Amino acid sequence: MTALGFLYPGHSAEDDYQRIEQMLGSDIRLDLVHTDIGEDAHRVDALLEMGSADRLAAGVEELRLCGAEAVVWACTSGSFVYGWEGAHEQVRALARAAGMPASSTSFAFVHAVRELGVRRVAIGATYPADVAELFAEFLRAAGIEVTGLHGAGIITAAEVGEWSEEEVAALAQDSDQADAEALLLPDTALHTASSIASLEEQLAKPVLTANQVSVWEALRLTTRKVNAPILGRLFRREPLVQA
Repeated sequence: MTALGFLYPGHSAEDDYQRIEQMLGSDIRLDLVHTDIGEDAHRVDALLEMGSADRLAAGVEELRLCGAEAVVWACTSGSFVYGWEGAHEQVRALARAAGMPASSTSFAFVHAVRELGVRRVAIGATYPADVAELFAEFLRAAGIEVTGLHGAGIITAAEVGEWSEEEVAALAQDSDQADAEALLLPDTALHTASSIASLEEQLAKPVLTANQVSVWEALRLTTRKVNAPILGRLFRREPLVQA
């Protein structure tokens, strides 16, 4: 059994993790602890408070008791808002508090893009334009070219969590760019687990979504590899060759 821990802000699309656990269909357990978000707002000051060290540290004891082997701060905006260096310090502090390997969804996107071997991406963000631009800057700091950035202007995670699959598909379609090698949907409040395969078929390119890459990142931290094509190209592995 591989136990993976996630600190998830508030309540919006946390059921994606239950779906992903079922889709993995293996001896992998996803343990999720909700953090106190303070004010639900895609606004820089609120996001900085949401991702503060004290708020994250408060949830790690429960994950330790669950037997988690790694922890991911499952919040994109609450990590990239600190900038490249600040986000590194955030996960270092989280690792110290948790006593286990740690990362965040923002770094999960960077590592997933590198895993796919792509350099040019388009972004379909639910956030207001200024917050969406901070994510683009974070990716550029990692050497990733952003060919297009679309912000939907949604202020609260609660509203994003109510989006239908049709609205997610429309965001993806509106955000895609012909010269982008992959599309990124960076909000963990967005339900996407059931839509990734259809989105990739629709756009004919890899689609990376926040909850998907968060799980993949936790697996990466534990060096666990899983073949689950239903979760998109990121989870597609060649089948083992039997001797």
